[in-house]
Amino acid sequence: MTGLSRRTLVLGGLAAAGVAIGPGRAARAAVPYPFKLGVTSGDPDPDSVVLWTRLAPAPLDADGQGGMANADVTVEWQVSANERFAPLVASGSVVARYADAHSVHVIAGGLTPDSDYYYRFRAQGHISPVGRTRSAPAAGTFGRDLVMAFASCAHYEAGYYTAYRRMAEDNPGLILHLGDYIYEGAAAAGKVRQHLGAEIVSLADYRRRYALYKTDADLQAAHAAAPWLVVPDDHEVENNYANMVRADSSPTLTAAQWVARRTAAYRAYYENMPLRPTSAPSGNSIPLYRRIRWGQLATFHMLDTRQFRDDQACGDGWKVCADADLATRSLTGAAQEAWLLDGLAQRYGTWDILGQQVFFARQFDASGAANMDAWDGYRASRSRIQTGWVQRGVRNPLVLTGDVHRSWANELKADYANPSSATIGTELVCTSISTDGNGDGTAAMPNAATNPHLKFYSNLRGYVRTTISRSQVRADFRAIGTVTEHGAAASTVRSFVVLDGQPGLQAG
Repeated sequence: MTGLSRRTLVLGGLAAAGVAIGPGRAARAAVPYPFKLGVTSGDPDPDSVVLWTRLAPAPLDADGQGGMANADVTVEWQVSANERFAPLVASGSVVARYADAHSVHVIAGGLTPDSDYYYRFRAQGHISPVGRTRSAPAAGTFGRDLVMAFASCAHYEAGYYTAYRRMAEDNPGLILHLGDYIYEGAAAAGKVRQHLGAEIVSLADYRRRYALYKTDADLQAAHAAAPWLVVPDDHEVENNYANMVRADSSPTLTAAQWVARRTAAYRAYYENMPLRPTSAPSGNSIPLYRRIRWGQLATFHMLDTRQFRDDQACGDGWKVCADADLATRSLTGAAQEAWLLDGLAQRYGTWDILGQQVFFARQFDASGAANMDAWDGYRASRSRIQTGWVQRGVRNPLVLTGDVHRSWANELKADYANPSSATIGTELVCTSISTDGNGDGTAAMPNAATNPHLKFYSNLRGYVRTTISRSQVRADFRAIGTVTEHGAAASTVRSFVVLDGQPGLQAG
């Protein structure tokens, strides 16, 4: 990707700080290169953004400390409006603590709204790759059109991360990751790539698993290309967990060990993501649902659909299940549901975008069975939210979804049992980055006859690229030809447009 390589940073030097560091001097530093996990930024607002890195000269060490000694390290950081880093817009230093696996979360302030910036770090005689970031428009202004890509489900063993590279090459202004950034399982034979060790349980395990994923150059390119908004799904902790309830008993854990595992997972997630300190975990919980305002253009309501949900009805899986209709059941929990509806009522932006994890629209098979892990297992919860945005006059509700490893485009209905009822929103579902391997290219939609509001389906790997303007959101479903071989091209399989004030899908 243009302008974001380590070579660019070295040639740029640190002239504004009065220091010239060339490749030779950096190579002769007393300690190994510590920036092997790259850099990223996130959660932008009009005058600040989070900058992240983690020092790890030996990322895959089993103790999870990345080859760092038991000592805190000072890390310098710089932000500039250009790649020469002269003049500087902001700079400072931060302590990378051994207790935090030498991760840092810098709040770089004093930025101008709706502007592009470059940033970098220096520590232990070395300089990091350069990242590019962007501030949000000011409240009450629209700013430039926003190219926003979103993705989910990147199983390391299932294939290469070419989709991340192609995403970076699209030069997005923002990237959303909707969960399953890592997978928790043990190493498996016969895969494209291999995890290290057994299923992860301890803090050291989770730290090393994140380090393994973050050593991938294509993922690093996407992280350096734009600020990220992130929310986890289940595999960042354990498959299909619901609040404090495990989906199964593998591996065998006592109640206390399960709490310790969840605590470790949330801590490692925060350590490895560009989140503000307001999202730092406390024990076995982490405050992740939050709102990011993109001026008057869009509001991103980032949801947590794991931590507060009721257990899956009828034992999980695809079921015909009357309990899924119980009014008491919630996917978000009462507090998050109230927070979401309150935020929707404000109508801060033209587009109210829900970044969340599991399939939102109804999808019944011919027998009436549905996925109990998705919103179909929490139908009253979905109905309250849909009815709530209608009652509050939300003009453009747009739900973004991951989880299912397939691309979908869906119209959201006032009454799913009545195909002629009003379309009151739109859902875009991204496929996986690599999970489930290459896919077979199937475009024949499952359960189409019982779900006429589902308008598009594709079984290929990739991501969704959107272009958000005042008048429309254009969505391009981008597919990678193969993930079992590295470097495949991306193509647009299908495009749709959602028009301002007209919920539903138009041909793109």
